[in-house]
Amino acid sequence: MRRLSRRDFLATSSVALGSLPLIRSTAFAQTADAVFRHGVASGDPLADRVILWTRVTPKDPAAAVTVSWQVARDARFSRVVSRGEAQTGAARDFTVKVDVTGLEPGTTYYYRFESLSGRSAIGRTRTLPRDGVSRLRLGVVSCSNLPQGYFNAYACLARRADLDAVLHLGDYIYEYPNKRYGDGTALGRIPAPDKEIVALQDYRDRHAQYKADPDSQEVHRQHPFIVVWDDHEFGNNAWSGGAENHDPDEGEGDWGARRAAATQAYYEWMPIREDAQTRQARIYRAFRFGGLATLLMLDTRIVGRDEQALREDTAAIELPGRHLLGPEQEGWLAEQMVTSVRGKAGWNLLGQQVMFAPQTATGARAGNPDSWDGYRASRSRVFDMIERAKVANVAVLTGDVHSSWAYDLPRDPFGAYDSRTGKGSLGVEFAGTSVSSPSNLGAGPDGEAQLAALLAARPHLHYVDGRYRGYFVLDLTRERLQADFYRVATILDRSTEEKFERGFVTASGANHLVPAAIPAPSATAPDPAP
Repeated sequence: MRRLSRRDFLATSSVALGSLPLIRSTAFAQTADAVFRHGVASGDPLADRVILWTRVTPKDPAAAVTVSWQVARDARFSRVVSRGEAQTGAARDFTVKVDVTGLEPGTTYYYRFESLSGRSAIGRTRTLPRDGVSRLRLGVVSCSNLPQGYFNAYACLARRADLDAVLHLGDYIYEYPNKRYGDGTALGRIPAPDKEIVALQDYRDRHAQYKADPDSQEVHRQHPFIVVWDDHEFGNNAWSGGAENHDPDEGEGDWGARRAAATQAYYEWMPIREDAQTRQARIYRAFRFGGLATLLMLDTRIVGRDEQALREDTAAIELPGRHLLGPEQEGWLAEQMVTSVRGKAGWNLLGQQVMFAPQTATGARAGNPDSWDGYRASRSRVFDMIERAKVANVAVLTGDVHSSWAYDLPRDPFGAYDSRTGKGSLGVEFAGTSVSSPSNLGAGPDGEAQLAALLAARPHLHYVDGRYRGYFVLDLTRERLQADFYRVATILDRSTEEKFERGFVTASGANHLVPAAIPAPSATAPDPAP
């Protein structure tokens, strides 16, 4: 395959950018404030409330700090609808999180913080609609690895003013030292601290470094986030009782202590709602976008996962009692599916971390034992839930794999399934490429043959490509769901150049993907945060 030149890239980018409501990035200006140097963020929107987040940097590290906040209907704050104060200090690393209630559904708001004679950047957020919603647009990202390159996918998403929210499907940070998984020396992006992080202050410092990135700040400033963790917020290939790269004999201590430290830092530094359950690492939760869609965010990594089996150990992989979600989360998911059907949700979205679609046939070795293919009984139980509750229009949204994939979801793609019509499929799946983490899938002189072989071996697979970094946009109406994959031009320079790569549509009731020649049109957008 001929390498795409910068001239070619720009020439083919007009379809992606021609009608896009763009926001001029002011991210570099937002990092200058000495008090609010980690920016602002919002997340976990509901119809009447949303989480607002920031972090203050005091001169006295032992001080208790009061932070005031305001929420308004306009960016000039002439129509303030809510205000208050919050306290923070060293016990929560000077982060601030406010659950602002009493808001109107389906409404855009602007917010800011003040403390220590400083004022934060202005953020923009949006509540979920309660009813009457006809369209929904979500940005979807995962796997942002700081030393590998710049977060240009974030910069591009920040410019899309018409998104209702951004989903981050895990690997928001990476735990490695420099040169373990990317060398950030040339770009000035050496991980801090420069070691594998295992203790609470280590995880706090790493989160702080990622939040200091200007493109991260800008995408958080412009959009509410709905997030879930994957393994690298803890340790590579983590499961409930350990991780592939956690070794007490190497001085990394007790896994339970490391897991607790990573969990605490995550809740301190991310715009996610906290309660007694979430402090116990219960991160799965539901979001309802009126009658149009229900989004169920799952934890396939920490709360209930059994240890990964060897790829060849099919007996272990197919044990009936083997869990990826855990019994409690499985019970919750079954209840939520029934609730969604009773609520007549048009679409049912599962936001989660690892590839759901069958990669190999039952009885064969697992395609990837860290994915659902290594937990086949767990996947079968989810298919059972879908069939038992008669859940329509299921779309699984996936991160983790650093490459783009689009699947139909039959129980047995190698048997009772018609790839031409989608007969036998119970849903669809979209896995997005990474923000900056690398992939060799499709690269090199044999890359095209590798991708063609995957498509030939998996009849339910419609698209796969690991040769670019970027994100995808999910666009939903009552009649159809469309996923549009976007490629950023580079991660070695700061850039907002991007192009539409591929798009796929599934009609309501079809559970089958067909190609889309052009991306879904942009929607009417509220004013961006200035």
